[in-house]
Amino acid sequence: MMDSTLKGTIHRQREAIARTLHEPIAQIAGACAAVWGDRGQLNEVLMAGCGHIPSCGALFVVDPAGRQISDTVSATGAEPADVGRDRSTRPYMREAVPAWGFLLSDAYVGLVSHRPSLTALHVVRRDWELLGYVGATFNLKDLPVTAKLYEDLPHWLQIKGDPSIRNTVLLQTRVESPMDQNLDQVLSVIEELLVERGMFQSVVHFASSRATVWTLDDPFRYRILDHEALSDPDICLVYPCRAYSPEAVIPQASISPVLNALRDLRLMDDTFYLRSASINLFNGMISLTFSCDGTHYMPYQEFLDKSLAFWVGNSAD
Repeated sequence: MMDSTLKGTIHRQREAIARTLHEPIAQIAGACAAVWGDRGQLNEVLMAGCGHIPSCGALFVVDPAGRQISDTVSATGAEPADVGRDRSTRPYMREAVPAWGFLLSDAYVGLVSHRPSLTALHVVRRDWELLGYVGATFNLKDLPVTAKLYEDLPHWLQIKGDPSIRNTVLLQTRVESPMDQNLDQVLSVIEELLVERGMFQSVVHFASSRATVWTLDDPFRYRILDHEALSDPDICLVYPCRAYSPEAVIPQASISPVLNALRDLRLMDDTFYLRSASINLFNGMISLTFSCDGTHYMPYQEFLDKSLAFWVGNSAD
């Protein structure tokens, strides 16, 4: 289910795009009504209007049934090959055009470009008679983003995993990994990296004895530390000391309790146990993937509030 904050950001962005496109496409639709039935003159109207529509990939005209009656016009010229093309099955033709006569379609993957695209449609009328539609296509990459990046509000999200794993979970038993054999020292090293060495995100793979880490000094690249590196405190010397970021959502004092809780979940049961977990200091979220392949994403405080008994009773969910 898409987060409501994300939906709101998409809605605001679509509104901004629609406001930009509506008027120039409406003017083209009005000009098309005056020359309807003459393909040559329709093409001239589209050629004249193409440059006035920001980021437009192509323009075309279809009849009410979705059959193209003009060339496909773009900044590079007119392409006659699409005349007669049946566009009725395309996503934008299957949406209902609002009463005011302008539709900004949902995004779809283009047939030719194979990229996320959308189409704006405007009705063409003469004396209230529906003649057809003007369509303007756009690649999403060419449209300006005016909405602020949405904030991913922290909340508990549970995702069920592979059914084939869930159905056989009772047949499996946790096998002690090299990381398990030295888990306290490994978690102490991870705590040092998080608190003192600028690491802000780590994905700990208990079963495969490795961790994927991101640091403030090089945030766009991840590094993989195997169990030998994580078992050796000297690894901390590789990463320079960094003050704990004041922008971190997870308080410094909560890092140790979080890691201790992860250890307990890893060792809690031979059938239901933690396979991997992640911690991100800036969004304050903990992720947990269990042996049943189910994954939980939850705010760190909510995670700390749950007892071990809670997970033993719900780890198969």
